[in-house]
Amino acid sequence: MSIPAVDFGGFSLSEGEISDRELHKLSRELQTAFTEVGFVFLHNTGITQEEVDRVMQVSRSFFLQPEELKGAFSRGSFSNNPNHGWVSLETERLNPRRPGDLKEAFNAASLQPDIKWPPSDAVPGFQEIQTNFFLRCKELSLRVLRVMAHSLGLDPEVFLSAHQFIGTDVNGTTLRSLYYPPVNSEKAKEGQLRCGEHSDYGSITLLFQNSKGLQVRRRSGEFITAPSIPGAVLVNIADLMQRWTSDQFVSVLHRVLLPPPGDSSTRQSLAFFVQPDDEAMISCCDGSNKYPPISAGDYLTDRFSESYGQS
Repeated sequence: MSIPAVDFGGFSLSEGEISDRELHKLSRELQTAFTEVGFVFLHNTGITQEEVDRVMQVSRSFFLQPEELKGAFSRGSFSNNPNHGWVSLETERLNPRRPGDLKEAFNAASLQPDIKWPPSDAVPGFQEIQTNFFLRCKELSLRVLRVMAHSLGLDPEVFLSAHQFIGTDVNGTTLRSLYYPPVNSEKAKEGQLRCGEHSDYGSITLLFQNSKGLQVRRRSGEFITAPSIPGAVLVNIADLMQRWTSDQFVSVLHRVLLPPPGDSSTRQSLAFFVQPDDEAMISCCDGSNKYPPISAGDYLTDRFSESYGQS
């Protein structure tokens, strides 16, 4: 089965309240996508391709800066939010059994006024553009979560009340600007990928990509390539949401392979990883005890230790 596409125009960011008819329609469509595939393309969300291009452009300007400038903003150097900042090439391994991923990232994990950003004289507009896009993604995410709750027959507050502090230091939601530099596939380490096979950690993820490269695993075990569709948002279920819904919604593995030999192109993507508030206790929303309750913050810390635990 390919990744389904859904028109989200009835609950677009440019629209006000959603009608009951549109909510029912979207609920059915998202429920089908998230129970059968785990991924869906959303069209007409209100986030434009021009907005995405602007973030990618300013992100690329940062990634092309000298290492010493980027290093001053390394992830782990901010005590109030250890996930904020730059991740250098091969630092992260999303599949811990493979060598480090051939990608860089900048994590915008906090909008608090005391967090540091690359200086405007080196990367003009970086903080403003990243912050504005973070807030747009936040608003869209809350709308998606509302529809998801409706599709399961839940009060929307079951999900929304656990995502009250997005953008602060007590919620792990992160906008990741990802940069995959040119790769000489023949010189890569054995088993190395641009991004190893993994599932995401939190509630849902919004992904924007400028080229093909992402592969998603089907239930049959084979990987299919997700197309790059201008203007569309690729949304997927993450592990805590699968746990929260007692496996009704499925979080599936995905990866980014190396380019074929001779292909020296770069790749960029933007991933908005939506996490519940650190103190939110995640327990099965159907009342079952299929998974024991766990705080979202503890779960996220455990997952980060797997991805960054080896160098």
